[in-house]
Amino acid sequence: MKINFKKTYKFAIKSALYISLFTTAFVLMLMSLFYKNQLQHQVAFGIIFIIVIYIFSFLVLQYRVERFIYRRVKKIYDEVSLLESTTLINQPINTDMETLSREVKKFATDKKLEIEMLEIREQYRREFLGNVSHELKTPLFTVQGYVSTLLDGAMDDKNIRKKYLKRAEKGVERLIYIVEDLDMITKLESGDLNLNMTDFDIVELIQNVFDLLEMKADKKKIKLAFESKNVQSVIIRGDQDRIQQVLENLIVNSIKYGKEGGLTEVGVVNLTKKKVLIRISDNGEGVEKQNIPRLFERFYRVDKSGTRSEGGSGLGLAIVKHIIEAHKEKVYVESEFGIGSEFSFTLEKAFKNPKAEVKKS
Repeated sequence: MKINFKKTYKFAIKSALYISLFTTAFVLMLMSLFYKNQLQHQVAFGIIFIIVIYIFSFLVLQYRVERFIYRRVKKIYDEVSLLESTTLINQPINTDMETLSREVKKFATDKKLEIEMLEIREQYRREFLGNVSHELKTPLFTVQGYVSTLLDGAMDDKNIRKKYLKRAEKGVERLIYIVEDLDMITKLESGDLNLNMTDFDIVELIQNVFDLLEMKADKKKIKLAFESKNVQSVIIRGDQDRIQQVLENLIVNSIKYGKEGGLTEVGVVNLTKKKVLIRISDNGEGVEKQNIPRLFERFYRVDKSGTRSEGGSGLGLAIVKHIIEAHKEKVYVESEFGIGSEFSFTLEKAFKNPKAEVKKS
């Protein structure tokens, strides 16, 4: 620890003043009793005496108090330094009790928050590892089961061989899907995934996603539509491929958990001159209130059962959140259990340069 001693003089100043006033008053009282006719000498003596006593008292008190408190306070700093607290180690040793009390209290509060954060992270790490192993285990065991069956003799039957190889292939595709999503979310979190910012029509992009997912929605007889029939095109500034991925993930999510014969609507709302809100709502099963804050966590699923009817990597909403935040925008969710859910996110509008348009004309 760097020894940098920060002194405090309040105690010594006040104490020396009290001692000086008392001793001077006492001496003057004695002098007035024994030397009644020498008032001038008494005043001069009193002034000199109080100055000398004050200086002497101040120096003795300051030195003694500093040494007394310093030795004890230094022990506190030395013990705190064992915890490697940079907030206290780099500060001068302070003998002012009020300041020291504030510093130690702040240190204790910071440490408490740090410990709580570490506990939360540790719990999250355990859940994450458990979820990863669970998500990978299912397709791995599926592939292993089919391959083992083929090796045990089923390979000789052409029909069984083809059927089992196709099923094993699906398991491998699911593994690849999970690994690719993990790779993407890792790049998004570390900032290694560069965004290709361009201007594009968000309404046209949503319609393209509708066309891509039409067959998937038809299987559950879910209708994909805009909230408004007369929706107008809005030019957006962003990474078109990543925003398409966001839309696909959210719409696929609404189809997965939507009711048979339900409806998924997408709205494009002009919030301000610079911002637009994209809203994806469904009339599916919804999410219970206690689960909403954790929806964007990796691998977090509301359905905790081992046999889930719907597949996926469990990373879709986490990827949505990171892509939108990479655009420096916000994503929101509102849901009511048994009624439906609504996911929404903001994007920046694109503004053409008037000077460029003048040059073109």
